[in-house]
Amino acid sequence: MHNLKLWSPKNLKNNLEKFVNSLDKKLNINSYEDLHRWSVKNKKDFWNEIWKFTNIIGSKKGKIYEHDDDFIKTKFFLKSKLNYTENCLTRNDNSIAIISYTENKKRYVYSWKKLRENVFKVSYFFKSKKIFEGDRVAAILPNFAETVISFLATAQIGAIWSSCSPDFGKQAIIDRFKQIEPKILIVTDYYYYNQKKIITTSIIPDILNNIPSIKNVIIIPYEKKISDIETDFLYTDWKEILRSKFLYNKFKKYSFDHPLYILYSSGTTGIPKCIVHGAGGSLIQHKKEHKIHCNINANDKVFYFTTCGWMMWNWLVSSLASKAKIILYEGSPFIPNKEYLFEIAEKEKIKFFGIGAKYLDTLKNYKIKINKLFELSKLEILASTGSPLVKETFEYVYNSIKKNIQLASISGGTDIVSCFVLGNPSSPVFSGEIQCAGLGMDVDIYDESGKSLINKKGELVCKSSFPSKPLYFWNDVNFKKYKSSYFLKFPNIWCHGDYCIKTLNNGYVILGRSDATLNAGGVRIGTAEIYRVIENLKNISEGIAVERNNLNGTEIILFVVTHNQIKFNNSIKNEIISKIKKELSPKHVPAKIYSVKEIPKTRSGKIVEILIKNLINGENVSNLDTLVNPDCLIEFQKIYNNLKKNA
Repeated sequence: MHNLKLWSPKNLKNNLEKFVNSLDKKLNINSYEDLHRWSVKNKKDFWNEIWKFTNIIGSKKGKIYEHDDDFIKTKFFLKSKLNYTENCLTRNDNSIAIISYTENKKRYVYSWKKLRENVFKVSYFFKSKKIFEGDRVAAILPNFAETVISFLATAQIGAIWSSCSPDFGKQAIIDRFKQIEPKILIVTDYYYYNQKKIITTSIIPDILNNIPSIKNVIIIPYEKKISDIETDFLYTDWKEILRSKFLYNKFKKYSFDHPLYILYSSGTTGIPKCIVHGAGGSLIQHKKEHKIHCNINANDKVFYFTTCGWMMWNWLVSSLASKAKIILYEGSPFIPNKEYLFEIAEKEKIKFFGIGAKYLDTLKNYKIKINKLFELSKLEILASTGSPLVKETFEYVYNSIKKNIQLASISGGTDIVSCFVLGNPSSPVFSGEIQCAGLGMDVDIYDESGKSLINKKGELVCKSSFPSKPLYFWNDVNFKKYKSSYFLKFPNIWCHGDYCIKTLNNGYVILGRSDATLNAGGVRIGTAEIYRVIENLKNISEGIAVERNNLNGTEIILFVVTHNQIKFNNSIKNEIISKIKKELSPKHVPAKIYSVKEIPKTRSGKIVEILIKNLINGENVSNLDTLVNPDCLIEFQKIYNNLKKNA
C-alpha cells in the first residue's frame, strides 16, 4: 500500500525529539521505529522515563514494571502513589484554565485559581456527605466547566467518577449507573441541542426509584443564573455549594492503580459493561500522548469536540496536567453553522483541534472551504477519531482546511481510555494512514492463525501489557467478562476488534470493527472499505453496511443516504454497484441496496453498525437511548419486515 505524502514536519523542535535527547545516547535511537521498538522491549525503563519527562507529581517507589504471564495481572508502578487531581491543578494563578462555549455562542471562562477553589469547595461538600474512597459519584451533565470541576473533586478524595451525556435516555442511564451503585448524582436542569431546550430533571424521579443507592442529588443550572426548578425530589443547589467558604485542599496520594473512573461499553448487544480505569495508568498514558505524540505544552489551547459520555472527554480533561488550557463545546457541532467550531478555533487561537471523523466527512461532502473563511494561524494539529478517516477526507483537510498542519488520525477507545495508534510530530502524514503505533504499545496485525502481517488486512492486537489497560470490569467475578472481551481469539494477546493494515510506511489504516465484519463468499470485509467508495459518489452522503443471514449463508445489505434527499433510482444504484466492483471486488458488491433518510448515530457521530446488524437479522435491539436519532430506526424496521415477509 503506497499512499500520497501530504505533510512533513518543517522543524523537529518538539517534545518527541526532546524526549529522545533525554535518553541515554547508547540506546542508539535514530528513528521513530527505533524508539518504539525500545519502548516495548524495555517497559521498565521506558515508563520510568515517561514519568520523569512528563513531570508526574507523586511518590515513585518500588518496581516500575512487574511482568506476569497473565496480561491482566501484569503491574506497573507497584508501590508508587499519586493524586490525579493534584497533577491537574499545579497552577494557581489568574490565567485561563478552561474556556467553555455553547451552541448559542455563549462563552464562559475559568481561571486556574477559580478552578482550584471550586474543586476544593465541591470536594468539601462530598466529604461532608460522607463520600469515602472508592464510593461512586455519577453525573448526567453536558460538556461544561462544572462537569470538569465535579470530576476533579471526585478524584481528589479518591472516589470514583462516572458520567453519561444528558442526551442518553432514561433506560440507558439506569442500565449503566444501577450496576455501580453511586451515592451522589449530579445533573443539570436542562441543556440545548440543535437549538432545542431539553429538560433533564423530568427523568430523575424514575432514576432515583431504580437506583436506591443515590442519597444526594446536586443540580447545576445550565445557564449560570438562578432558575426556578420545580422537582419531585430533594436536591442541593450547585450555587449553594460554591457559596460555601469551606475548602478541602488536601491531596492524599493513592496507589497507582486506584480506580479513577468507570466508562461503559457501547451496550448495543446487551447491558453495557462497566470498565474501571486507574488513576495512574490513565494519567501517565494521557501525559505521554499529550506531551510526546501531540506536542502539547503549558498555555497551549486544546480542543476536542466530545460529550461527557465519550472517552475523549476524559482524555481532554487530562490536558490540564500539562498546564494546557482546555476548550469545551456543548451542543451540536453544526449549530449555528457547519463551520462554527473552526470559528472558535480562529478566535481562541487553538493549537490542537480534535473532532470526530464524521464531522470532517460532512464538511467534505458539503465542499466547505474552511481555509477561505479562517486563517487558523495557530492551529498545528488536527486530530480525528471515532471512525476510520478515509483517504479522500485526509486530502480534503489539506486542500480545504490547512496545508501546513499535522493531521493526527487516532484510534484506541473506551477500553483503554487512550490510543493504540496515533500521530507524532516528527513523522510525515500519508493519505489515509494513521502515523504510528503509540510508544509503549506493543501493537501488531495478526492473521487468523496469529501470524504478523505487513501490508495485509488483519486483526489489530497488542502483544504485551500497558498501564492504561482496565483495572477490571465492575462486578466481574474472576475477570470472566474482561477475558472474553479481549482475549478469546488469541490467548493472552489483547485483540481489539478492529480490522487494520500496517502499511509500508509503518503507518496504520483502520478498516472498521471486526465484530461488524461483512462476510461475502468467504471474504471478510471491513465496512470502512465500502464507505470509502460510496461516500465519494456525488449523489451519496453516507451509508451503513451490515451482514444478514439468509438460507444460503450470508449477504451484504447496504443502506445509503442521498445528498439533499434526492430520489434514489436505478441509475444511482448501478453506479454504486459499478464503483464497488471496480475499486474493491465483485464480492464486495451488496446483495441489496436501500435508500434511507438517516443513519442511526450516537451524539459523538459514531454509526451503530452492530445495532443495525441485529435489527436486520431479527435479533434483540436494546439501548436505543444512546442514539441521537432513534426515530430513524422505524425505516430500518420496515425494511426488515419486508425482507422477512419475502424470505
